[in-house]
Amino acid sequence: MPAAPRARPTDLFTPEEWAPFQTRPAWVGPVLVLHCWAVILLAAVTGVLWPFLIPLCVAVVGTRQLGLAILMHEAAHGGLSPNGKLNDFLGHWLCAVPVGASLALYRPYHLSHHKYAQQAEDPDLVLSAPFPVTRASLRRKIIRDLTGQTFFKQRVLYLFKAFGSDRDEDMAEGAVVTGRSVAPFLLFNAGLLLAAAAAGVWWAYSALWLLPLATWFPMVTRLRNIAEHACVEGSADDAFRAARTTRASWWERAFIAPYWVNFHAEHHLFMHVPCWKLPALHRAVHGKPQGGRMEVAGGYIDVLRTASGRAGG
Repeated sequence: MPAAPRARPTDLFTPEEWAPFQTRPAWVGPVLVLHCWAVILLAAVTGVLWPFLIPLCVAVVGTRQLGLAILMHEAAHGGLSPNGKLNDFLGHWLCAVPVGASLALYRPYHLSHHKYAQQAEDPDLVLSAPFPVTRASLRRKIIRDLTGQTFFKQRVLYLFKAFGSDRDEDMAEGAVVTGRSVAPFLLFNAGLLLAAAAAGVWWAYSALWLLPLATWFPMVTRLRNIAEHACVEGSADDAFRAARTTRASWWERAFIAPYWVNFHAEHHLFMHVPCWKLPALHRAVHGKPQGGRMEVAGGYIDVLRTASGRAGG
């Protein structure tokens, strides 16, 4: 099958209009990585000092674990630094490894996703193809995530299947990557456990890192995947229909969609625009007639209604 249709900047913008989206200051990517880890540390300290806030802290940490995965994704596009070695160091060791992934393994598969978005060869098609589902089915998926079943399936069972060809909705390529990069992941987590023990709060590793990783992180990762491509039609013929953008409120950005990941239609349109410029790109694209063809949802609740709109039990 041929590659998915592409749009060119010159289809929409003059050189002067496009120029701001081509610059990439060297400091922004490292600051985003630092910000993500600072939020995780602040939430962990808050949970240690005030244990009654641990449920809230679990949600915050789990969302920033997704944030690490999003910044790994940014590094896969060379977006964390114009220096290739620094970009890959940040993306792999500070973003991918902590959540059990590998930048080197993720990059080629993700670029294949962009090349064949929503086509039969798209390695991420398994994430969107089942939708819409019934509300009961979506509820079961979310319960599996929040009770740790998805985590166990991906991090334990799939260690034995990581090189196999059988996959389902819970075993997207991200889980395959996890299975093939388990050693650095375990070493990193051992280091976190030792650090927590040395600080006299050994339990904080389980409550404020492992628990979010096993519950909230899989759930918001699923919501992200659903929002990005599920129930978006027309991608085979129109580059402006490759993905969905979801308008996110402040609380959705804090607990579901950090680091502008909700602007996914714009990302697929021009994948080398850095994530922090996607809001401006969204406004620019929607100032053009072609922008009206893009799929834009009013929020994540709207997306879930659409994705769970199939009749049945």
